[in-house]
Amino acid sequence: MKRTVGQAIVRFLAAQRTERDGIEHPLFAGCFGIFGHGNVAGIGQALLEAELDGEHAGALPYYQARNEQAMVHAAVAYARMKNRMTAWACTSSIGPGATNMVTGAALATINRVPVLLLPGDIFATRVANPVLQELEDARFGDVSVNDCFRPVSRYFDRIQRPEQLPASLLAAMRVLTDPAETGAVTLALPQDVQAEAYDWPEELFTPRTWHVPRPAPEAGALHRAIALLRASQRPLIIAGGGTIYSEATDALRAFAEATGIPVAETQAGKGSLVYDHPQAVGAIGATGSTAANALAHEADVVIGLGTRWSDFTTASRSLFQRADVRFINVNVAAFDAVKHAGVSVVADARAALEAFTGALASWRVAPAYREEVAQRAAAWDAVVGRAYALGHGPLPAQSEVIGAVNEAAGPRDVVVCAAGSMPGDLHKLWRTRDPKGYHVEYGYSCMGYEIAGGLGAKMAAPDREVFVLVGDGSYLMMSQELVTAVQEGIKLIVVLVQNHGFASIGNLSESVGSQRFGTRYRYRSPEGRLDGGILPVDLAANAASLGADVKRVATISELRSALDAARASPRTTVVHIETDPMVPAPDSEAWWDVPVAEVAALDTTRAARTAYDAAKRSQRPYLKPSRA
Repeated sequence: MKRTVGQAIVRFLAAQRTERDGIEHPLFAGCFGIFGHGNVAGIGQALLEAELDGEHAGALPYYQARNEQAMVHAAVAYARMKNRMTAWACTSSIGPGATNMVTGAALATINRVPVLLLPGDIFATRVANPVLQELEDARFGDVSVNDCFRPVSRYFDRIQRPEQLPASLLAAMRVLTDPAETGAVTLALPQDVQAEAYDWPEELFTPRTWHVPRPAPEAGALHRAIALLRASQRPLIIAGGGTIYSEATDALRAFAEATGIPVAETQAGKGSLVYDHPQAVGAIGATGSTAANALAHEADVVIGLGTRWSDFTTASRSLFQRADVRFINVNVAAFDAVKHAGVSVVADARAALEAFTGALASWRVAPAYREEVAQRAAAWDAVVGRAYALGHGPLPAQSEVIGAVNEAAGPRDVVVCAAGSMPGDLHKLWRTRDPKGYHVEYGYSCMGYEIAGGLGAKMAAPDREVFVLVGDGSYLMMSQELVTAVQEGIKLIVVLVQNHGFASIGNLSESVGSQRFGTRYRYRSPEGRLDGGILPVDLAANAASLGADVKRVATISELRSALDAARASPRTTVVHIETDPMVPAPDSEAWWDVPVAEVAALDTTRAARTAYDAAKRSQRPYLKPSRA
């Protein structure tokens, strides 16, 4: 039977499944899209036809988005909540619609979350070139703006002929379902090819299951890791996102309880243990807890569990200070498993933990180390309690807002955030009670992710309340998916924190001696600087104009009442509150490498450079080979 390329793609995607541990999932939950001349007659027509097909209706539902970047963020959030077993397709027109998705593609690939991008492209036949929105390059006849996707995609292809499609689709599915390789997959679709008919083999549309494996650790690698652990006295586990994606949290809890090894968490790994578990020591690194960072400073063996060792996690390689520190890296990606010259254990996190637990048998850390871990964790929890109840005025501190939201959230509810000062404060302060309850995108830390990400998280977990924490800077960059939430009746609780600028970069600017220059929303003064009066931006009124219910609050008490009302409401609610950006969260006592001008006329910059040079001396290469 003849079908267009667009129709074939839609039919194929609807028939794909994933399986792990005997549990099957649809590979694609649906397709987000915004239509233009580059996809309306191809993918757009195919999605309409599928929606009207009585036999297959609903197999690949279409959702209308408001911004192409935002729809990719929503797709990523959904896949993350589903532990990467289910993804979304996103279709756009050629031109700005396509390039709007490049940022989302980068975010997906950096965070290793699957998303399929289907941007329209220029005519393969070139009969009408140059077409509207075509980038012409005098050197290359086959280049379009979609080539921007190549460096930020894990797989890229341009379908110039229908015959190319089957092999490309299979290659795309392989990457999307590979835990080590996954990320953005881009199939650029010339608009004439999308509408071209071809007689496809029916086998292409037969339901197909992609089995997601749990690779076990190689015997030699397991032996080396266990020998190193048995010789350790102050081991520490760093749980990364791979711990949660592999559904290894129960195995981690069993391993930690059996051995007494404390567990610290990266941003992506936060929630690997409940916050008050005896072996939980909280966040690690530049935005970490003093408990985790103090233990890291003296650790002799560090187990990196599903982490890619970002600079925030290692405090720019200044965190692990023992001269004899050694690393064990458990990761499905060999690329990450060899970092820091560690013992490389290329394996699924759950499979590795189960093997570790069995191999270590009755081995335990010393009682004195257990006691130290408990004392440090308790001390940090007291710090969090004080940060939640500062009583700062007249404007509350951001930590108090986080505390109120944390108290309002149920054990399985989800907090979503991405950029500004809030992710760092959340990493330190949020008390997690569920592996999927903490959803902070910090691989790319993309401003504007928050509301779109909240939409995707809620679609993936409709039985959970989703609390979106967003600062004014991120809100102004991308708030349009509030409209989508209202349109689809998808309830979000958005806490909009107004501090009249970029609080995070303001603090960073001050720390490097740049006096918060260009980080506040102010009128230009008569002297020509942006240090005049506060701009009269009314973000609450903006949210109301997009269809959300809005509550303005001024105090933490009012915030608590508003959150209670939002929980009871079936509609998306935005709660607007001003905070004092000058009140910092508790210090992590860790460093982050942001270079300071080496020469400067400003006294503040020269002082910051002196402090930077001193901190720089703590950096380590972590190149010593690991041995038992």
